Amino acid sequence: MQLKIGDKASLSKTISEQDVSDFARLSLDTNPLHLDEEYARQTRFGGRIVHGMLGASLISAVIGTRLGGPIYLSQSLKFLKPIYIGERLTASVEVVSIREDKNFVTLSTVVVNEQGETVIQGEALVLPIEG
Repeated sequence: MQLKIGDKASLSKTISEQDVSDFARLSLDTNPLHLDEEYARQTRFGGRIVHGMLGASLISAVIGTRLGGPIYLSQSLKFLKPIYIGERLTASVEVVSIREDKNFVTLSTVVVNEQGETVIQGEALVLPIEG
């Protein structure tokens, strides 16, 4: 897939209880903020929240499945708002620049919740597998 400036892709997913449990098991991140409702209720969040990196992993899914599967070189992320279990997230990427001499592509990356609030934003550098 030949990428060009302005190309966009996205995907949406509702984050389930099972997703959070599976992510905690696979990542070894068993912070009680994600797993223990009683503990989490006493925090500033008022309840359990989704791992930020679980939300960010949807960006990787977009890049890997909707943009021709380029190779991830780097990713910067800002976690702006908590993500709660049961929220529907939409991860979107947009090609913002292409460095022709190296064939590097810079993507704007964003994850929004069902209220349209940006919960994660950043920038990714990828290397297309073709060309």
